[in-house]
Amino acid sequence: MEFKNTAKHLNTLVSASLNADVKDWILLKIELITQNKSTKDLYLTYTLLASKVTAEPVKFTSDSELISFLKSQEMNALQLARIFLLVKTLEVDNDFFKVKVANLIQVADKTELETFLKFLVLLPNASDYISVAVDALRTNISSVFNAIALNNPYPAVYFNEQQWNQMYLKAVFIESELGEILNVDDRGNDDLSRIISDYAHERWAASREINPLFWRPVSKHINEKLLKDMQRLLASDAVVENKAGALCCHNSDNPKAKELLNGYPELKNEMEAGTLNWKNI
Repeated sequence: MEFKNTAKHLNTLVSASLNADVKDWILLKIELITQNKSTKDLYLTYTLLASKVTAEPVKFTSDSELISFLKSQEMNALQLARIFLLVKTLEVDNDFFKVKVANLIQVADKTELETFLKFLVLLPNASDYISVAVDALRTNISSVFNAIALNNPYPAVYFNEQQWNQMYLKAVFIESELGEILNVDDRGNDDLSRIISDYAHERWAASREINPLFWRPVSKHINEKLLKDMQRLLASDAVVENKAGALCCHNSDNPKAKELLNGYPELKNEMEAGTLNWKNI
């Protein structure tokens, strides 16, 4: 997901959400930062914005794909001001400032870092920050991890398979909201499906529950082993496991999975009627 005219749209939101004096102050800082190529002033301004702007809601003035994303991330005025600062600075001199912006992860506090990660996809040449996003996966602070992992299009667009799998599995282990990870169906893969099956067998052996959303990535990758897992889910006494198995089979391209689902007409009818999906499981 790439947004067009990001700086223009952010400028409109800044005008609507911040008072004119604050916007003028930010623009002056951007001019000084870029003219002097001052890394120190960039970092200082990013931090000082907290004394200029409160975390009140952004005043959205239109509807668009970008606005929908910002709303899903519950962007506030302080976050808007900080991302506006970074985007405009990079627009002026990306070659010089991209490394400096990437190093924010080393100097930012928790709140500043969360803002940076949540809206990473808005930065010019967002692919320059893959290593920063991957480093964030190693954090032991759940809110920082969730900033990159949840309601964020960046991982689905820029992470390779190993990086995506690392993120998804950690989200499972720290019990993040799996339903808020974007593009799960598209980013499922054979290796992740194998790991999911192995992990499920460990949980079953220990008589421990499994989040039904955990199974979602396997839908397009159901082999003979996973077919047996689907059989177990569909035959389970737990209704939520029945639903997970049914959804995986319904979305699978494997004819055997489709055939298996035919043995559970009530679940099949629910999905065909649109009353059962991953959002309401």
